[in-house]
Amino acid sequence: MAHDVVEAAYAFLRGHTRGDLQFEDHARPIRFVIGPDGRVATSVMYAMLEAVDTVLFVPREGDGAMEMGVTLLRLDERGGDGALTDRWRIYHGDPQDIHWAFLEIDAARYEGSVIDGPALVRANPLADDESRLCRMINQEHRQDLEPLCRRVADVEIENPVMVGIDPLGIDVRGPFDVVRVPSTEPMPTAADAERVLEGMMRKS
Repeated sequence: MAHDVVEAAYAFLRGHTRGDLQFEDHARPIRFVIGPDGRVATSVMYAMLEAVDTVLFVPREGDGAMEMGVTLLRLDERGGDGALTDRWRIYHGDPQDIHWAFLEIDAARYEGSVIDGPALVRANPLADDESRLCRMINQEHRQDLEPLCRRVADVEIENPVMVGIDPLGIDVRGPFDVVRVPSTEPMPTAADAERVLEGMMRKS
């Protein structure tokens, strides 16, 4: 497997928060988040947890979707992973369904290549600094987020709020959706992130 294909697939997954989950003979749109350890979490119907064959298509629309075979593992909202449900609410608001699950990626098909699932599950090195970095941008550069989304992501968004960051970009929440803004260069450390984000905001 070519390294650049895996990296492109990983960047593609990080750039989305919506998909269609196919379970048995049914399909349902879902919204998901990626946790600090790289696992994908979502709100689900109970029937999804009971399904044997589950496939996630990301994004929902278009011919360029990534197809991922996934195994649903129950997520206990009151357990040690409960913070992920709070993260989901920060991104998406109140869930439509009352159950929670990890979507363990078994394998993915992307641009004609098949990729092992573990290659797409990576810890976020900025996780410990994420809250601080989001707070910094929302307090000091809130007025710059709207033109940034328009310039980089070609999306008009009102009252934007930065809700997430990883080495490849930031997630900005609007009234109806989450917009992905790729970084101008990789941000492997918090110091890199501060420098790159300041530069991105100045150009807005």
